[in-house]
Amino acid sequence: MQGFDFHAAALVAVIAAVTALLRFAPFAVFGGGRPTPRYILYLGRVLPCAIMAMLVVYCLRGADPLGPTHALPELLAGAAVVGLHLWRKNTLLSIAGGTALYMVLVQAVFG
Repeated sequence: MQGFDFHAAALVAVIAAVTALLRFAPFAVFGGGRPTPRYILYLGRVLPCAIMAMLVVYCLRGADPLGPTHALPELLAGAAVVGLHLWRKNTLLSIAGGTALYMVLVQAVFG
């Protein structure tokens, strides 16, 4: 049995402290019954759409429409994510379903 790894324990402690600080900072900054600044409300409306657009670009960046699969696995999985989300309005189901379909398509159908 090996000894206690202080470096790993210190690393975990620092990561936990930074995570807790980031989680509690908004309550410290915007707490106390003060109204939320307008720019924070604006970011709350705009950022979710911007992040989703960035994720779509990131996921489709490697799709090659001129390649052997003509980017069909990516497009079919993306359509499945949109369809599942419109149908059930469940983000976790949409992401898991699209990922599972993509893996089946890449491994079994187009592999």
